[in-house]
Amino acid sequence: MLELINVNKTFNIGTANEKKALDNLCLKLKDGDFVTVIGGNGAGKSTMLNAIAGTFRIDSGSIILDGKDITNLPEHKRAAFLGRVFQDPQMGTAPSMMIEENLALAARRGQKRGLSWGITATERAGYRELLESFGLGLEDRMTTKVGILSGGQRQALTLLMATLKKPQFLLLDEHTAALDPKTAEKVLDLSEEIVQRDHLTTLMITHNMKDAIRHGNRLIMMDEGHIVLDISEDEKKNLTVADLLQKFSMASGHEETNDKLLLS
Repeated sequence: MLELINVNKTFNIGTANEKKALDNLCLKLKDGDFVTVIGGNGAGKSTMLNAIAGTFRIDSGSIILDGKDITNLPEHKRAAFLGRVFQDPQMGTAPSMMIEENLALAARRGQKRGLSWGITATERAGYRELLESFGLGLEDRMTTKVGILSGGQRQALTLLMATLKKPQFLLLDEHTAALDPKTAEKVLDLSEEIVQRDHLTTLMITHNMKDAIRHGNRLIMMDEGHIVLDISEDEKKNLTVADLLQKFSMASGHEETNDKLLLS
């Protein structure tokens, strides 16, 4: 479903702040893979997701999605078949619009827009049913402005919006990092449920090693712009955080000292 071939990206070329973020990065994902991505700050995790999303152009290499070369495809055109949930709960939704209006926008993604606007009774019933499955009480607040929702409620709504049209590829960019532990666990469980139900090929970045081990069918660890560990589902089942740290040290040749990664 996705193939990254020798992808390179360097920021601030020719300056004192030059940083090689992706270094001949290669990665293949099969249809339906749910891959968790971990690594220290500056390892290249978010840069990889931004490259896939088309947020910036890569310096060299190729990005192939479902057999099509999207390397030079603009970000707004990729949005028609990519779903993305950001770390910040305030991104991905329109705060001044109602919940049902946000969902209607997501449902119309990739369609031609006319002058008419409206949500049919059938659409509204469908949105209510989807929200009810989340167990957050949002089905009774369909006309509430999104801007007054809690962070967890808003992130759950963003997740629903990103997957409403069943994207070819789903990007979860530390989407629970800004939430409290209980809410984060709820959103992660919802993510897993949606990914499995709709058979969505997914990349999920996280700083939490336990979450990386618990979710998905594959785990990769990045360091200095490339992948140093690629752990299959069978191996991941009996993996512990201590095992993972040891494997990283052996693969990278240095200890992982990133406090945020270790503490989580």
